[in-house]
Amino acid sequence: MKIGKIQELIIAREVDFGCYLTDGEEEVLIPRKYLPEEYAIDDTLRVFVYTDHESRPVAVTRMPKGEVGDIVGLEIKQITDFGAFADNGLEKDLLIPKKEQWVDVREGGRYPVKILLDYQTQRMIGSTKIASFLLDPDPSWVEGKEVQCVIWQPTDLGFKVIINSLAEGLIYHDEIFESVNPGDNKKAYIKKIREDGKIDISLQKQGYQAVVDLSDRVLQAIDEAEGVLPLGDKSSPEEIKSYFGISKKNFKKILGGLYKSGRVEIFDHEVHLKSEG
Repeated sequence: MKIGKIQELIIAREVDFGCYLTDGEEEVLIPRKYLPEEYAIDDTLRVFVYTDHESRPVAVTRMPKGEVGDIVGLEIKQITDFGAFADNGLEKDLLIPKKEQWVDVREGGRYPVKILLDYQTQRMIGSTKIASFLLDPDPSWVEGKEVQCVIWQPTDLGFKVIINSLAEGLIYHDEIFESVNPGDNKKAYIKKIREDGKIDISLQKQGYQAVVDLSDRVLQAIDEAEGVLPLGDKSSPEEIKSYFGISKKNFKKILGGLYKSGRVEIFDHEVHLKSEG
């Protein structure tokens, strides 16, 4: 039985207060409130197993924000003398012991947290001492790959991020077109893998597919604006960033493609949807 992990287990037997699930060797209780409306012995359930308030293993169908081994951005719900409690999406908040805090965390703040298993108590705990857990990038990663990132630390160049709970990357300031803060969880893309192994990350898709997706967004925005978008060739970068979250360079590239395909007419401060025929 894997404590702190999402897994598929089989319903072995029923009791008044729930059912016992098995992996073929051990059993764990799933309380009745987590059971589906219809179930039967030998059904397979996808559950998360962790320890309850009395340190007993329990299975739930409520999924956590992160499992053991993950690095994920979590919000601090409570501060105590011995540590802080973070919201991991479960009834029982995740303890970040005082000794596992890189800096003193504050209530309501979000931080990247490494989720660990205390092998003495079998309880899940968290750590904000992220640097010691980072490894080399996965050799299978390629430019353009979609990844999950946690915003980590601001730098002069941008923000350090943690890629797929494994390795460090960097998002440059001029690649950020939306609000980002440490502890934010973001879908992102590998923009460049450098010769020294360092990885540049973008929050936008790269290449041809990015242009296709953004073109669809622009066309939809024009349609929703009843055929006249209040942005054009001479609109400011700030206006475009506020409206679409993209650079003026990319916006003009998209407009150019739509113009060549006969979809739009471009003016200094407006774009008109071209009527068919």
